[in-house]
Amino acid sequence: MTAESGSAPYTAGTVRYAGFWVRFVAAIIDSILLSVVGFVIGFVVGLVGGLAGADPEVGEIFAGLLGFVIGIAYYVVMQSSSRQATFGKLALGLKVTDIEGGRISAGTATAREFSKFLSALILLIGYIMAAFTPRKQALHDIIAKTLVVKQ
Repeated sequence: MTAESGSAPYTAGTVRYAGFWVRFVAAIIDSILLSVVGFVIGFVVGLVGGLAGADPEVGEIFAGLLGFVIGIAYYVVMQSSSRQATFGKLALGLKVTDIEGGRISAGTATAREFSKFLSALILLIGYIMAAFTPRKQALHDIIAKTLVVKQ
C-alpha cells in the first residue's frame, strides 16, 4: 500500500504528513543557516577580490552565483541523502520521500528545488497549497512527486 492511498509503506504505522507551519519553521532554520554561509562566502570573496583589485560588482555577482549554487546543492544533497532532510527538517523530525515513502534521487531533489521557483513565482501560492492539499503537498511536491512526512 502506498502513502498516496493513505496507508503508510512504513512498518511503524500510518504516514503523518508535515503541514504548512512546521515546514515553514524548517525553511526558516535552513534560511538562517544558508544566510550565515552566504555571509561568510561574501566576506571571503570580497576580501580576496579587494586584495586582488577586482571590481566590487564582479565580486558581488560571483558571490551571488556561488551562494545560489551552494544553496541548491545543500537542498539536493541533504534531501537525497540517507537522512532525507535538510538540517531544518531534521531539527523538526521531518523528511522528504517519494510517493511510495522511499528515498528520493538527486534528480528528483533537483526537480523539486527548481520547481520551488514556480511555487514562489505565483505569489507564494505554491507554498501555501501545503496547508490545503490532502497530503500537505506544496506545488513543488506535486510536480516532483514527493511528500514531506513526520519521522
